[in-house]
Amino acid sequence: MSNIHTVRQFQEKHPAFTIGGLRSLIFHEHTNGLAKAGAVLRIGRKVLIDEFKFLKWIESQNGGAR
Repeated sequence: MSNIHTVRQFQEKHPAFTIGGLRSLIFHEHTNGLAKAGAVLRIGRKVLIDEFKFLKWIESQNGGAR
């Protein structure tokens, strides 16, 4: 099973995130730390999300609280 998804595939798997919300996070990836986490991949114009790195980044935004 792959952990790389398009924005739509990621949203379908994780419905807590909206398409618009994900796109906003990706648009601001260089200021919110998402780029540094390596969670966003680009191949030409296609934007892909590394699920594991993205969820790890989300966890770090909450101070790692569970």
